[in-house]
Amino acid sequence: MPDIVVLGSLNMDLVVRTAQMPRPGETVRGSGFATIPGGKGANQAAAAARLGAQVEMVGRVGQDPFGPAILANMRSQGVGVSQVKLDADAPSGVAVIILDAQGENAIVVAPGANDRVTVDDIHAMRDLLAGSRYLVTQFETPLPVVQAAIRLANELGVPVILNAAPALTVDADVLHGVHVLIVNESEAQALTGSEVGSLTAAGEAGRQLSRIGIPIVILTLGARGALLVTPERAVHVPARQVQVVDTTAAGDAFVGALAVALLRGMDLVEATRYATCAGTLATMTLGAQPSLPSAERVQAFYEGSPAFGGGPS
Repeated sequence: MPDIVVLGSLNMDLVVRTAQMPRPGETVRGSGFATIPGGKGANQAAAAARLGAQVEMVGRVGQDPFGPAILANMRSQGVGVSQVKLDADAPSGVAVIILDAQGENAIVVAPGANDRVTVDDIHAMRDLLAGSRYLVTQFETPLPVVQAAIRLANELGVPVILNAAPALTVDADVLHGVHVLIVNESEAQALTGSEVGSLTAAGEAGRQLSRIGIPIVILTLGARGALLVTPERAVHVPARQVQVVDTTAAGDAFVGALAVALLRGMDLVEATRYATCAGTLATMTLGAQPSLPSAERVQAFYEGSPAFGGGPS
């Protein structure tokens, strides 16, 4: 049985590099093109597997050429795909990613088969989930399916880690039953309606989400690290400064690493610091899954990383 079940998206990323982002109506010259397996769910599953967890993926791909390639890649990452269906009526999900010289990106996702995951798929994973220790999911499969998975995990006593990405405005009841909520600044703003432009504002957003009954809220803050918020405290975990090549999948590396750290019994602050190290390392390599760091790299980086800071003022 797996340690972690990941319900989520599986995509093929179509990546092009350019010196600067095009403005509306503008054509700019690119310097390269690559097809790289991605999707938040697949990235998070691969991230956790690379760090030593036993992981099973739940989702759908198309029967186009991308589908089998995505599945083969998952297997090569050590991720089980017995619950990933080949959908005859939809193409595999794709993400078109524009990457500028500063490592920032703009992404357009065509979900394809990811939008065809059903509640029946959740019922089919019951035995798999019952034997696991964590469910990890996101918002790149239909919302009713995500809610059904959270309910099933609660029924089975399996803690849920929800990465509420991409940013959606949802009712608080969608978050009911989530044990750990991970959001970036734009996702926190979508959930709370408040801008999250400073550490103080991030702390308030975290407390607002905590008040609706989520035991652990983590806001990822890019180069500033992460903010851990529980009903008892708020702790800022800084990130080390590195040369950024590509921020794609840095958040997914964070999510996978946090799940693994909790699986190993690390306390919340140290688990957040470990996950921040994984996310930071992921920014140093081009591509989504190629950037996901090994357990050895994360451990070495973690052992050399600075101690956490204090709570937001």
